[in-house]
Amino acid sequence: QVQLVESGGGSVQTGGSLRLSCEASGYISSVNCMGWFRQAPGKEREAVAAIYIGGGSTYYAGSVKGRFTISRDNAKKLVFLQMNSLQPEDTAMYYCAANQCYGLIATEVTHKWSVWGQGTQVTVSS
Repeated sequence: QVQLVESGGGSVQTGGSLRLSCEASGYISSVNCMGWFRQAPGKEREAVAAIYIGGGSTYYAGSVKGRFTISRDNAKKLVFLQMNSLQPEDTAMYYCAANQCYGLIATEVTHKWSVWGQGTQVTVSS
């Protein structure tokens, strides 16, 4: 099994930045893509960004494109989400997730992912 632990959430003002980290452990070879999802109160969970661990394809939700960047450090089994120009609508619980992906990453984020972290809260105040 794979375990995921997120860190880096917090409270910032509009326009601020945060960097989320996700550390993976366990049977890492069972997954080949990782992503960040978020869920705000009263809203459905949505995919924010995703990446194939082996490199190449990335996915960004339209609402974060140009502001958020997903990256990875395979040697340290870490995935990051750099969030810049944060807005109040970015306030949510952010979850790291991992999955065995097979196709276009933009399609894969619509599937049910198999491994989830506990989440880290991001709050952006105006």
